[in-house]
Amino acid sequence: MATGILDIDLGAIARNWRALDAMSTAETSAVVKADAYGLGLSRVAPALAAAGARRFFVAVAEEGVTLRGILGHAPEIFILGGHMAGDTQALRDARLVPMLNAPEQVARHRDSLPDAPFGIQLDTGMNRLGLEPADWAALRDGPSPVLVMSHLACADEPGHPQNAAQLRSFREMTAEVSAPLSLAATGGILLGPDYHFDLTRPGVGLYGGLPFEAAEPVARLALPVIQVREIAAGESVGYGASFVAGRPERIATVSGGYADGLLRSQSGRGHLYAGNIACPIAGRVSMDLIGVVVTHLDTVPDRLDMLGPHQGVDAVADAAGTIGYEVLTSLGARYHRRYTG
Repeated sequence: MATGILDIDLGAIARNWRALDAMSTAETSAVVKADAYGLGLSRVAPALAAAGARRFFVAVAEEGVTLRGILGHAPEIFILGGHMAGDTQALRDARLVPMLNAPEQVARHRDSLPDAPFGIQLDTGMNRLGLEPADWAALRDGPSPVLVMSHLACADEPGHPQNAAQLRSFREMTAEVSAPLSLAATGGILLGPDYHFDLTRPGVGLYGGLPFEAAEPVARLALPVIQVREIAAGESVGYGASFVAGRPERIATVSGGYADGLLRSQSGRGHLYAGNIACPIAGRVSMDLIGVVVTHLDTVPDRLDMLGPHQGVDAVADAAGTIGYEVLTSLGARYHRRYTG
């Protein structure tokens, strides 16, 4: 088999949800947007429902329709992107709850689905999605939302002053609101009960990523070694000859590349692992292949780990100059996926 093997531990995802639920003083939902952060919505969502999640968040209505088909009638499904043009039939037929985030969306929802439930998203300082205070005040006399939420911009930095500022703003904007309130995603849960309100929305922490340092890893990615070759001092590896051997080296050519979501920015910076031994990437990550230095191994295994017990998603992200979210959601379609737990 020339494709990588991606092992996904559904039991670990469920245990991460339970751990975050135990930390929360509110009901705990689950964020499963972007195909459950790249790990497979059709398998991850039922595992979270079995663990106890009863409310789910996705980004767009199309994801909500898919999720409704997977989970059936019971769960409440919220659309973070709100009610976009063309969404009306999907929202109605799949009984999705859009988080309305602009006056135009509020008008669209009231005109097309006047009796359907909706939520409201407020902007408390992130300046990304949400009603501004003046718009929110002007809309308060209409139908009641089933949820009012906002989103923290700096929750992964506990000491950042914007956390307290957004908390203060959210309290001010919802002082007279009788609907359930939600402010905390994974990082907000870790900030403590002041941020929990009525509903928390863990996302990346479910999938083994920071800022939830106690999270169990959920994914292992093993890439096949296609060929091993000996090179002399002065010879190069890969496109652009960016790796030049300073001594004789043994190089494994590994099946995997940026077509599989392995970030090109890991070129010359990242590592794969043979057991607990780090093996540096030699030269550029290309579309389908990576060169890896294996000179120091007594035996070259059939597969090298990109993700595993010695290197999680955030370690890979650090080497690539990005974040664990991007590593997870970039995982490619060519992998042979195996689910456990």
